[in-house]
Amino acid sequence: MSQRALQPTHAAAVDPPPAGPELQAVRLFPQPRELPPFALQQSDGTQLVPGELHGHWTLVFLGFTSCPDVCPTTLAELAQAQKQWEALPEARRPRVLFVSVDPERDTPDRIGEYAAFFHRDTLAATADIPALEEFARSLSLVFMKVPAPDGVPEDQYSIDHSSAMAILDPQARMAGVLQGPLDPEAIAADLRMLTEASRN
Repeated sequence: MSQRALQPTHAAAVDPPPAGPELQAVRLFPQPRELPPFALQQSDGTQLVPGELHGHWTLVFLGFTSCPDVCPTTLAELAQAQKQWEALPEARRPRVLFVSVDPERDTPDRIGEYAAFFHRDTLAATADIPALEEFARSLSLVFMKVPAPDGVPEDQYSIDHSSAMAILDPQARMAGVLQGPLDPEAIAADLRMLTEASRN
């Protein structure tokens, strides 16, 4: 069963003018925007709140572990980028945050194992549906449960979700977007450049 990737919901997330460094893949907004408070549950059982993301550029990707195509492909491509910035100090190294929008099937343990399969540094979190909807909305991302077809067990439903990723700056503000097709080399170069620029 395949799943559709949804496009960003408003134009501001599609074509913001470039700002700051000359970036290849990442599109920054003219001004980052503060996110409302959020609390997600990480794979180790601890809470993920905005303060946990301070000090790092973070790519936020919505998905689910039963996803047959978009999610594993995306995480594999992001892992190629992550390998290229492993030499950066851990305290400043960019992060990838995989947020499961399928809490019905995706336990914290399951999402932790799934994310780590692609790269050990990938963060994984989830929450209940209302909290996930609010978090996704704050990032201009969307997801929607798609019931299983007739004759297929109910638990074999799919989830449509945004294919775009949100870019959070080191203050955990929404700073831009990353859209496909993904180029791991360009993503790695952009995140390294942003990490270096944020030191100045």
